[in-house]
Amino acid sequence: MEDRAKMKAMLESLLFLSVEPVVISELKKPLEMHENDLKALAEELLDEYAARGGGVLIGKVAGGYMMIPNPEYNEWSKKLKGSGRAQRLSMAALETLAIVAYKQPITKAEIEEIRGANCDGVVKSLLEKRLVSIVGKKEAPGKPLLYGTTRDFLQYFGLNDLAELPTLKDLDREEAA
Repeated sequence: MEDRAKMKAMLESLLFLSVEPVVISELKKPLEMHENDLKALAEELLDEYAARGGGVLIGKVAGGYMMIPNPEYNEWSKKLKGSGRAQRLSMAALETLAIVAYKQPITKAEIEEIRGANCDGVVKSLLEKRLVSIVGKKEAPGKPLLYGTTRDFLQYFGLNDLAELPTLKDLDREEAA
């Protein structure tokens, strides 16, 4: 039992020190534990932090676990940070990102067709911010590049995976409320 408590404490310290989500499968070798045991410890920590109701939680982000601020205290976090996220996105960037997230893999021409506007600069900016990446080439004349979202995209928006994106039904319900 003592070993389990120590392993949980070690995992907690790794989560605290990490600026990116900690992927359990990457820890099994250095910690010499089975992935299922590590996942169980991470889930226990997640539950403990949630039950405590403090200013810090452990969340599932981009396929891993990460210490995150409790959304209940966002108002104070924004006051400390000033304008919010250091990396703000324009409306054009958000529109383009939404199209890529829901339609990936997608070409720049397909994005422009949906948006009805040129997106060269926006896609370049999203590539620089590592929110999208080139995921391949389309088997079509000219072999245009295909774009998709990245792990940084998931982390930026606090998502564990793309399945957590709201569906059209979710959005319709929100508008009706």
